[in-house]
Amino acid sequence: MCGRFTLTVNPAELLEILGVPTAQEFAPRFNIAPGQNILTVVNQDGNKSMNARWGLIPHWAKDPAVGYKMINARAETLAEKPAFRSLLQSNRCLIPADGFYEWQRVGKQKIPHRFVLRDRGVFAFAGLCSTWRGPSGEVVNSCTIITTEPNELVASVHDRMPVIFYPEQCLIWMNSKVPMGEVLRPFPADRMEAHPVSPAVNSLKEEWSKTPSPIVQGTLF
Repeated sequence: MCGRFTLTVNPAELLEILGVPTAQEFAPRFNIAPGQNILTVVNQDGNKSMNARWGLIPHWAKDPAVGYKMINARAETLAEKPAFRSLLQSNRCLIPADGFYEWQRVGKQKIPHRFVLRDRGVFAFAGLCSTWRGPSGEVVNSCTIITTEPNELVASVHDRMPVIFYPEQCLIWMNSKVPMGEVLRPFPADRMEAHPVSPAVNSLKEEWSKTPSPIVQGTLF
């Protein structure tokens, strides 16, 4: 699964990299978690940015809390799951990021690792989005991150990884005519690297919105 990720660039950089303007300013975030609002790119008369809650709420759900069970969607079963299959044609989205975390079990401990591109560039997760309307009229946009089998690097830590794209690959996913099997594949391991980080990342009590310090074993970054 993918349960935490990072986005540390500013809106101007995202505009330059992805060609999508953002509607609001935002600070660098080093510990983005399920249930939080995150930046997504949707195709509505051209690609544009939108805030969405991480954890997809199907339009037919009675309780928005179901979103906490749908932070990820398995690529292999998207077309089979009622919550996801109807979104494949018109509700694909991209979720900008520049790193993600997975946890490795070592004895009784679970050690977090941060995965990034070797060039430290921005990429995007493949996602699906939905709009939920509650009984009292509230409207919630939400999304899920699609996962696939891991590449060789991620497999040493976890048995799943998010589907990620370079910026130049993003338009392929947003084209609903492109078969899923051609794009929902593991990202090449030789273009990624990873390092263990402090278990402090497990906690959301502190807002990790600082410039990362040099990588040192046993520290957060």
